[in-house]
Amino acid sequence: MRANTKQKHVEEKKTNLKVVQTNPIKTTSYNDINLKNWKDYPEVKTDTFWQFPARLREHGHSNDYHGNYIPQLAQQFYQRYTKKNDVVLDLFFGSGTSGIEAVNMERRCIGVELKQELVDSVSTKFNPKQLVTDVNIICGDSTSKDTMEKVKARLEIMGKKKAQFLILHPPYDDIIKFSDKKEDLSNCSSTEEFYDLFEKVAKNGYDLLEEGRFAALIIGDSYKNSEVQPLGFKCMERMQNLGMKLKATIVKDIQGNERAKGRTANLWRYRALAGGFNIFQHEYIFIFQK
Repeated sequence: MRANTKQKHVEEKKTNLKVVQTNPIKTTSYNDINLKNWKDYPEVKTDTFWQFPARLREHGHSNDYHGNYIPQLAQQFYQRYTKKNDVVLDLFFGSGTSGIEAVNMERRCIGVELKQELVDSVSTKFNPKQLVTDVNIICGDSTSKDTMEKVKARLEIMGKKKAQFLILHPPYDDIIKFSDKKEDLSNCSSTEEFYDLFEKVAKNGYDLLEEGRFAALIIGDSYKNSEVQPLGFKCMERMQNLGMKLKATIVKDIQGNERAKGRTANLWRYRALAGGFNIFQHEYIFIFQK
């Protein structure tokens, strides 16, 4: 009897060992990174100063639209804060960077864009099947509850009640005019109005984000009336006021990623010397968790 009992324990130990060996996976609830092999992900940034030598211009990406964020940011966000098949919600969709990279990385995306002509243009970057199963583009005002009802309907079609990641890349106040529409945040009559409208968009995004999941705010500051307007930190505070928990404040180097300022560096240097200010070479990425 003792020999049989001992043999049984040995067999149970071997069985348990096999389970450990065949299941070497440990992930969080919000990404697919295997924490048991955490050293295998050197490309995932965990510091607070990000530099990229140039904008990615392959795998469907181009620099044909001013004001879009670089694709490398979406790559970082998706790998760190999403799982395959998750739905990303981008309420300032623009030229479609979020959607393109969602397709590349086997995620899905719902984008809201104010300008119909841009929606039509961006839609050509995806094939008909992708526009049904992977990327949904809604032409609408991201401050509007009616638009959010359309987002909810798309989420339901995609089998989700809420989104698993939120991206907000608003205009930097009135630095660049994106349209002549009054709903456009770049057309606000004052910076305070810009903050108020941004908060409406952020609130809509917050309401449609799954509990415990993450959001990214990409924004830079501006100069107005001979002084710095701290757009980044003011918008960050508005999101905190909604109940978002701030997880990271990242400074991103924008040198080489701008289209106009980099080509007129000498003029900007003269203006800086004459006006007593410094030239922006960074923008912010704020990471939040609901």
